[in-house]
Amino acid sequence: MPSALLGLDALTLEDGHLFHDRKGRPRELPPASAPLADTHGHLTSFTRHDPSVAICRAALAGVRLLVVPVDPVDEVPRLFPSAAAYLSWIDEQVERAAERLEECARHGLVPPEYAGYPDLPPLVERVRIVAGAHPYGAARLDKAALACLEELLASPRCVGVGEIGLDFGPYNELPADVQETAFRRQLAVAREHGLPVELHIRDSQDPDDHSAHELAARVLAEEGMPSAGCDLHCFTDGPEVMAPFVELGCHIAFGGASTFKRSDDIREAAAACPEGLLLSETDCPYMAPVPLRGEECEPAMVAFSAACVAAVREDVGVAMRDQTYAALWENACQLLG
Repeated sequence: MPSALLGLDALTLEDGHLFHDRKGRPRELPPASAPLADTHGHLTSFTRHDPSVAICRAALAGVRLLVVPVDPVDEVPRLFPSAAAYLSWIDEQVERAAERLEECARHGLVPPEYAGYPDLPPLVERVRIVAGAHPYGAARLDKAALACLEELLASPRCVGVGEIGLDFGPYNELPADVQETAFRRQLAVAREHGLPVELHIRDSQDPDDHSAHELAARVLAEEGMPSAGCDLHCFTDGPEVMAPFVELGCHIAFGGASTFKRSDDIREAAAACPEGLLLSETDCPYMAPVPLRGEECEPAMVAFSAACVAAVREDVGVAMRDQTYAALWENACQLLG
């Protein structure tokens, strides 16, 4: 199919392959035994992908649930003048994706079906959002931002509050107490609305410093876990950092970093994570998984992250691949579907 059909800027689908690496070589789509879920994919941060094309490509890769974060102190108003403008924009992307999928179908390209999952809604009917102020914007979580947040949470697409939390990494400029105040405030908002939360927790660059995770676990313990649940998004540490969150009942989301050569600690965490708390994500456009490193990540690439988690758990004897695939899907639907 000519790439012009989808408005892509790369080789996509010209040779029948959905994925190509940086050298243009085709990469096979990992076979999945259950529908795929990207529980955290940014559609507003692409530099190369058209968001509607990304939704279309995700559907063709087998993704049936996509959760898109939106930030009421950053993306609104930096990219969108209001919450209403953002919600209109994402509706438009989904509508355009649906049109692209109809065109794909006319060329014989359709999303995969999964045995044991009859009457599964198409992805364009399950694009959801979570809304929350990232730690970088904690100081700007004022009355106007909270009002914007409330408007986003009122959307039928909204399934949670996020990404919220603590960031002590190299790009942060805010003191811990400012971040903690915003974190606690948004946890309260989630409880008020009966919504789950997606957490962004990043430690400093010191490999022995896990103070952000330690403080986040303490805050969750003090405030109480949201009754609707919690997701530790983009987990990039080992089992010892994960353990307090698992004890609290927090889901753990694994993305592209789990596939990297030097990510043995993340894979150990994926193997150790209780089956009922496993999630898959991309955090696109960041951290494209192996074998697509160097490309701009997109929701379709969750296929590689999910395959990695399923393979790791089978290799260590924790669960068969089909069991992990089923858990990744069912957990995502229960928490964010």
